[in-house]
Amino acid sequence: MKVIGITGMPGSGKTEVAKLAKKRGIPVVRMGDLVWKEVKQRGLELNDESVGKIATETRKEDLAIWAVKTIEVIEHLRSKTVVIDGIRSGAEVERFRSAFPNFQLVAINASQKTRFERISGRGRVDDITNRRAFVERDKREIMWGLGEVIALADTVIINESSLEVFRRNIAGLFE
Repeated sequence: MKVIGITGMPGSGKTEVAKLAKKRGIPVVRMGDLVWKEVKQRGLELNDESVGKIATETRKEDLAIWAVKTIEVIEHLRSKTVVIDGIRSGAEVERFRSAFPNFQLVAINASQKTRFERISGRGRVDDITNRRAFVERDKREIMWGLGEVIALADTVIINESSLEVFRRNIAGLFE
């Protein structure tokens, strides 16, 4: 099984990679969905604060806890290729590389300005629309180890252009 891990700062374009994979019939496991599920199971409101709190708390128990849960989901899929969206720590990368010999880590990069513009307009439940909160979220993501994950990437794709150009740039990932 080929497993492609997608990483990048919020608003960099990870969701677009996931959409293209789904269009091609490739299953996508979004790690954030597993966190959202945990937030709901604990009876908390689904917002950036609750998601951040639960993700941080659970990582104190095991830095790779969300990778472990993601691997459990992937093991039940019957597909030649699977995409993981949302890897955020080096411990998670290590866990995926040991579980899947054909694991490929792809980092999507975009400037802070571009990412804030995208996030401000997309309307997801855990999105942030003010600049200060956006910067705080970036700091939290980096605290979790996202910078290390991006540095560990096998491939880096820059996403500062049009959606059409980005889609052309990522099309080869699934071949």
